[in-house]
Amino acid sequence: MKVRIGIDVGGTFTDAVAIDGDTYELIGYLKIPTTHTAEEGVAAGIVKTICLIMEKYKIRPEDVSFIAHGTTQATNALLEGDVAKVGIIGIGNGIEGIKANGDTTIGNIELAKNKFLYTEHEFVDSSKANSIKMIQASIENLLKKQVDVIVAGGAYSVDDPTDELAVISECEGRDIPSTGSHEISKLYGLKIRTRTAAINASILPKMIETADMTNSSVRKANIKSPLMIMRCDGGVMDVNEVKKRPVLTMLSGPAAGVAGALMYEKVSNGIFLEVGGTSTDMSAIKDGQVMIKYAQVGGHKTYVNSLDVRTVGIAGGSMVRINKSGVLDVGPRSAHIANLAYSCFADAGRMVNPKVRLFAPKPGDPPDYLAIDCDNGYSCTLTVSCAANYLGYVKEDNYSYGSRELAGKVLEAVGKYCGCPPDELARSIMDKAVERVVSVVEELIKDYGMEKSFCTLIGGGGGAATVVPYTARKMGMDFKIAKNAEVISPIGVALAMVRDMVERVVLNPADSDILKIRKEAFDAAVNSGANPETVNVQVEIDSAKNIVRAIAVGTTELRTKELNARTFTEKEIREKAADAFRIDVNQVKTLATTGRLYVMQGTVVKKALFGLLKKKEHLVKVIDNEGVIKLQKKGGYACRLRNEKRETDLGYAIDRSTTYSDGGEDIPDVYIMYGKQIKTLAGLITKSQILNLAKVELASLKPEEEVIALTVGRK
Repeated sequence: MKVRIGIDVGGTFTDAVAIDGDTYELIGYLKIPTTHTAEEGVAAGIVKTICLIMEKYKIRPEDVSFIAHGTTQATNALLEGDVAKVGIIGIGNGIEGIKANGDTTIGNIELAKNKFLYTEHEFVDSSKANSIKMIQASIENLLKKQVDVIVAGGAYSVDDPTDELAVISECEGRDIPSTGSHEISKLYGLKIRTRTAAINASILPKMIETADMTNSSVRKANIKSPLMIMRCDGGVMDVNEVKKRPVLTMLSGPAAGVAGALMYEKVSNGIFLEVGGTSTDMSAIKDGQVMIKYAQVGGHKTYVNSLDVRTVGIAGGSMVRINKSGVLDVGPRSAHIANLAYSCFADAGRMVNPKVRLFAPKPGDPPDYLAIDCDNGYSCTLTVSCAANYLGYVKEDNYSYGSRELAGKVLEAVGKYCGCPPDELARSIMDKAVERVVSVVEELIKDYGMEKSFCTLIGGGGGAATVVPYTARKMGMDFKIAKNAEVISPIGVALAMVRDMVERVVLNPADSDILKIRKEAFDAAVNSGANPETVNVQVEIDSAKNIVRAIAVGTTELRTKELNARTFTEKEIREKAADAFRIDVNQVKTLATTGRLYVMQGTVVKKALFGLLKKKEHLVKVIDNEGVIKLQKKGGYACRLRNEKRETDLGYAIDRSTTYSDGGEDIPDVYIMYGKQIKTLAGLITKSQILNLAKVELASLKPEEEVIALTVGRK
């Protein structure tokens, strides 16, 4: 049996899961307290969980086909200011050298309140014949200032990193940790690139130590699979890459849950909500892709591509604030902070004559948080979980399922104090609780141009059922609680794919530029541990910023099986499409199929002006033979690409969906499908760019392979 092991280091617990490598079913999981205070730090807990889960589920070292962990160490180090002092060597010449000197003098970076990353600076004029000696002298000067690690920042180093490499070479000869700004990002903007490299360098020594320790433990356990570490964009990379770019593990905690939703639940379009005890993390998934933005540290922009996660202080353990008139607010303090039990999980035998007490959980908090005191000295509180259980939103198979009777007993006592019935009080608690959640969900849908009717709310985390079903009801949306929601984060780590991204600023990119950047991304994913046969590359062009972006995703092994064993007939897929479109099955037709992917079209009638006007819309969903919706679009043209005329047929499909306006031609987004693969050629600017990339994607296919194209107009 092949086994995939995933470990997620949280603030309170370190969770580990073992996943069957063939079926992707959960074998088992365990939790241990996170080892913040151990001499080895969180690495001690990671090592311990590896040993314990293998022992508990009798997993042999040779059975482990994949092992990965997510860690908060980089984030915690930055928040706590536990970072190395960084020396920066700026490099340049002439007028550009003057600017490079200023751009690489970044000063001290405030990471959190009264927590700083301290930097020292030297500058080298690269035009001088003795520039190597100047580099050596700069290193000596920085060492005298007690720096621990060195950053090289050169003007235009993304095009020619020779000067930065010279600094790195000198540092390696002295066994000094170092990094070049070109290793962190390929974007112009030396100031931000240097700042990002400095942040990376500040955690380099600590992360190298942790990576070596955990990797050594994996080797000692005789596990042959390479140890992978979670990135902040939802992918994983191997230990060697972590030792170069540890900054990419920053903010990776929330990314693990989204990776689980993508892989385990096969989400195509939706909002993922990971609900804990204190807060809820929300992120958007569009066309099967996570939404990425540049991370900020201490309010400063970086070139670190991180998952766009938005957090609110509402979750299963959020306490209620009240007065005699009713519910004032919910949260942000949780029952854990006040060391109080949730009433729905309380000791029934000690719940005697519950009475209301108002208090402040922490100094400075408002004194109107609710506690419940009983006659025998026992205390508990009312939380979102209690209200959701009382109203019946939490089902018996949900992790947060508790006693409706006990929650009701407390709600009655509080209802008498406020003068309102228990069910009305419970609804008032839930309305207040999800108010901020609804606002963020709507914000994400708007920001990423998503169709609300196509979106599903997916709940993960132990508190998923306490927040997600009620939010879905308020918003009129579909929802699902992820399978094994309470351990969705370590599942996400266990099933995460290798991911890397290359971004370059290119004015009017030629087809050769795009193909070159695509290859860079492909090679980067392979260098991070991906099997070349599994790597898919998506290319995007941000014409407003002149950025060409290539995102490569692959797996560490060649996967041959999917999560669900059952395959659907075309009739069942049509029925599923009709259900998703919310129309009669007779209004659904199959536009094209690869045999494993079906492009289904549904005709939906929308009403306007109080029903006086009717408008027909042709919506498209791509559904695989396991019944999973992989892609959803408004309209689109689908056709089969004939074996001997694939490029000609694709060109016709592009022309058919191209529109023209005063601004010129608007090229459609293109999706090429074969087998169960969907290759995204969206966001490109010209027809030739699409055709050249398509040629690369299709080059390895056999002539008899069924290939279809879907073209979707952008307006």
